[in-house]
Amino acid sequence: MAEKSMLRCNTSIHPCPAPQTEVAESVPPVVHIVDDERVICQMVTRLLESVHLTVKAATSAQEFWASFVPKQTGCLLLDVRMPVMGGLELQAKLLQEGVLTPVIILSGHSDVPTAVRAMRQGAFHFLEKPFNSQQLLDLVQEAIRVNATRQLQQARRAAACAQLAVLSEREREILDLLVTGRRTKEIATLLDLSTKTVETHRAHIMLKMNVKSVVALAHLVWLSHCPDCPVPVRAGMY
Repeated sequence: MAEKSMLRCNTSIHPCPAPQTEVAESVPPVVHIVDDERVICQMVTRLLESVHLTVKAATSAQEFWASFVPKQTGCLLLDVRMPVMGGLELQAKLLQEGVLTPVIILSGHSDVPTAVRAMRQGAFHFLEKPFNSQQLLDLVQEAIRVNATRQLQQARRAAACAQLAVLSEREREILDLLVTGRRTKEIATLLDLSTKTVETHRAHIMLKMNVKSVVALAHLVWLSHCPDCPVPVRAGMY
């Protein structure tokens, strides 16, 4: 039986474990629901708040943009059919703006082309109305975890890049050779430098990077190149 033709009743609703990440927990994640039907916004808001999630509801894309903070952890629930700008158009705009917040598309009029377009634009999930309450809660919690992990990885990458940026051109050249396993004498020969000069540069690199081993240096370089955490493709999206 559906509640207002949208939420299927579920008497055993329970929150998933709170996302465990290293992202600062002082700012709670925010779930944005964008649907032109106010009653749906209210029902979804009540459902999500029942498991202590912070929710911001909007009945239009314009209203959504007024309160949206791109770098805040959370996820987006977007209805497909809305006046002026629908959910897929809003999703495309978010993608164009470089927003990586996971998007869950909601649709009461599902068709394959719409679902395919949503997934090609990077939707986290395509959910047909009416949907099961617990299913929505599970999806939202998973999307928040993915978003938090992605933000943490981006922060680590930015920190690593900033740390490496303090090296001189010569130091970076030597660093790149060190992390490939080259020995001091090999580096000296390759760069036409004395062994003592290479050792001096190596000591400066270790000091600037605040590490004590080449393994730690290699990890730092890896972090600086580490790609963003991909959104997992889920089975049974259609």
